Amino acid sequence: MSADEPADGQGRTEGTEGPAADDGSPPSESGAAEQSGEEEADQPQPAWAARRDLVNHSPKTMRIGDARIGGGLVGGDHHGISGGQFTGNVHLGSKTEIFYQLGGPSSAHASGEVPRATLERLTALFVTDEHRFAALTERLRAERVLVLSGPQFTGRRTAALMLLHRLGATPVRALDRAPRPGELAQQLGSGGHVLCDLITGRERPLRWADLLAARDRLAEKDAYLVITVGPAAHLEDISVAHWQPPAPAEVLRAHLRARSDDETVRKLLSMTPVTEFLGRSHQVREAAAYAPVLMDYAAGQADQGQIEGFSQAALENQVHEWFEEDETSLHLRDKAFLLALAAFDGGPYALTAELSDLLYALLQKTDNPAQPPRVPVFGTHIGKRLQLARATRYPQEEHTEWGPVTQLKAAYKDDRAALVLLREVWTGHPSARPALVGWLRRLAEDGRPLVRTRAAATVAVFAHTDLPSAMALVIEPWATSNRFRHRLVAVNALTLAHLIGTPNVPRILDSWCASENQRLCWVAIRTHGLIGHERPVETLAALRAAARHQQTREKPDERMAPELAEAVELLLLSPADDQVLAELIRTLNDDRPVFDLALSGFVQACRRTEGDERHGLPLVLAHYARAATEQTPSAAHIAALWRAALGDRAHTGDALDMLRGWVLAADRDATAEWALAALLPALVGTAAEHRRLDHLLRTMPGEDGEPPPPAASRLLTVLPTH
Repeated sequence: MSADEPADGQGRTEGTEGPAADDGSPPSESGAAEQSGEEEADQPQPAWAARRDLVNHSPKTMRIGDARIGGGLVGGDHHGISGGQFTGNVHLGSKTEIFYQLGGPSSAHASGEVPRATLERLTALFVTDEHRFAALTERLRAERVLVLSGPQFTGRRTAALMLLHRLGATPVRALDRAPRPGELAQQLGSGGHVLCDLITGRERPLRWADLLAARDRLAEKDAYLVITVGPAAHLEDISVAHWQPPAPAEVLRAHLRARSDDETVRKLLSMTPVTEFLGRSHQVREAAAYAPVLMDYAAGQADQGQIEGFSQAALENQVHEWFEEDETSLHLRDKAFLLALAAFDGGPYALTAELSDLLYALLQKTDNPAQPPRVPVFGTHIGKRLQLARATRYPQEEHTEWGPVTQLKAAYKDDRAALVLLREVWTGHPSARPALVGWLRRLAEDGRPLVRTRAAATVAVFAHTDLPSAMALVIEPWATSNRFRHRLVAVNALTLAHLIGTPNVPRILDSWCASENQRLCWVAIRTHGLIGHERPVETLAALRAAARHQQTREKPDERMAPELAEAVELLLLSPADDQVLAELIRTLNDDRPVFDLALSGFVQACRRTEGDERHGLPLVLAHYARAATEQTPSAAHIAALWRAALGDRAHTGDALDMLRGWVLAADRDATAEWALAALLPALVGTAAEHRRLDHLLRTMPGEDGEPPPPAASRLLTVLPTH
C-alpha cells in the first residue's frame, strides 16, 4: 500500500495523525465526512507562491532571501550568553538591590518602618522631572492621600517615598498591601505612609469612600499616605496621579555620578555596549543595576563580555518574572498574550489579540480541566496590554493577497524578546506544551498565510531549542498529514529552523527524500527547494535520486514530478543559480528522469519575472544578460538548456510558449529586447533550430488579439543565416 493511500475511513495512514481538534487531539469520527470534503479541495500551493508568502510573513528577525537571522537568541554574537545563561556575576530582580524596587519585591511589600538611611540614599540617586514632581508634591500636601499609578518597575515605589520625604513626613511606614475593606484608615498613624502595589480585584476595589476615611484619619494625625497601583488596578471613582518614569539614561548617569568622577562617567556612557543598552528601552531598575557592573569594569574587576551581556541577562530576567508563579505573577490571559505576541511579533495587533484568546482557552484546559474555558469578550485596553508587554504599536503596510494594506501592528520594543520568550516557555515550562501544541495545530489550519507562517516560525524556534521534542510533537505530525496545508507548514518550519542555525535539518531532508512515505518525501523536496542553495550539488543529487525513484515505483505518484521540477525552479532562482546551472548541464544526459527534471525546472523558472510583476523582466533572461556581459559560463549553460528544451518533443511545446512570452516582454522593455537579441543567436546551431525560431518569430500573434509585436520582426534580423 502506498504511503499516501488511506488506511482507514478517515484517510489517515497508520502511525500518522489527522487534522487536530481545538485541543490538538485527532478529529472524531463524527467529523470525518466534513474533513473528507476539505481534503478533496486541498491542493498544494505552488512552490514559488509559497516561498513568497514565507518571505512576506516571516518574523523580522528571520531573513529568507539571504538565509540569515538577525541577532538575539540565535545567529550572531551572544555577548557573554552561553546556553541561555549570563556568564558574568550579575543578578537582577529580587537577587540584587535595585533602588527603584526598594531592595526587591519582598522588601517592597513588607510592612514596617523604612530606614532613614534608605531614604537618604534614594534621595541622592533620585531622578525626575522637577516641575511635574513639584506638582505631585503640592497635590499630596493638599489632599494628604495620593494614588500613584504606573507600570511595574518604573520607579513608582521610589517616587512615593520621595514624595513623603519632600514633605518631611517622617518616619515613613510601609503598609500591608492587602488590607481588608474598610481597614486602611485603621493602619494610619503619624508621619508618612506608603502602600506599594495595593492588591485590588473586581470583588475588592479601592473605593472613594476608603480614601475619604483615610484622609480624615491622616488629617487628625497630620500625616500623609501614598498608594502605588498598576494600570490594571480596580478603582472606583478615584482620580489617580500618573507617574512618568525618568529616562533610563538619566538613571544610569545619576548612579554612575554617585560612584565616580565626571570624566569616568563620560567615558563609560560613550562605550558601544552602553549606548546599545540604552537604545533597547530597558527599565529604570535595569539601568540602576547596570551601574555597579560598569563601575566594576572601570576598576578592572569585570571584563568586556560582562558589560556586553548585561542587556541580554536583563531581558531573560524579565521573561522569567513574567512566567513565574508567585503572589505577583501575571494573569494567565496576560501570559497567553505575551506568548501570542512573541509568535506574531511585528504582526497586526487585532490578529495577535484574537489568537492569544484562543491560546488562553487552551491554557485554561491544562490549568483546570474540570472548568470550562472562559474568555472575556471585552478585556484589557490595548495600551495597557502593550505597556505590560514592553511592546509598542505602529501603523505599517502588511502584504495580503489583495495587495498591501495598512494595519495597526504590535511588536516588542526589544527585538530579542520574542525569541527569548519562546525558548523560555518551551524549555522552562513543559506543562504548557500540550496547550501550545494544540494552539499551533489550530494555527496551521488557519486560512491566512500570515498565521500559518508564524506558526511555522514559532516551531522553528522550538526546534532550535529542543529539536527532538519539536519534531515528535509538531513537525512530524504536520509532515505526515494528509493535508497539503499542514505539510507546507512543516516545510516552512524546517526551512526557518535551518536558517536560524538548527542542526541536522539537511540530514533529515536527505532521509525523507529517499523515504517510501510520499508525504515525507513531498516535504523534503519542497524544503530542499528553499534551503538547497547552501549546498546545491548535494541537493540536486537528492532531487535526481528522488526523480529516479519515482520512475521505479510500481505506482508513481503523479504529483511528485511537478514538485521536483518546482524545487529545481527555486534553486535556479536562488543565490546559487550559477552553480545550479553548471550542475544541471553536467548531469543533463545521465538518464531520462534527470533530463526531464532539469528541463521542466528550467522552463518553469523562465516564467518568473522581477517583483512577480505581470510585465516584469524575466529573471532568467536578466541572468543571461549579466552572464553574457561578464562572459561567465552561465550564459552558455542557459543557452544549452534552451536548446535542449526546444529540441525535445516532450518539452518543446512549453518551451515555445515561454519563448513567446519573452518576445512579448522584449516588445515592452528595451532591456529585455537587448538580452533576447543576444540570446537568440546562441540558440541556433542546426537548420532545424533556425527553422523553429524563424517560424515562431514570423507567426506569433500579439497579446490579447493585438497585431504581431514589432519586436518579433526586429529579433528576426539577429538570427544567423543557415
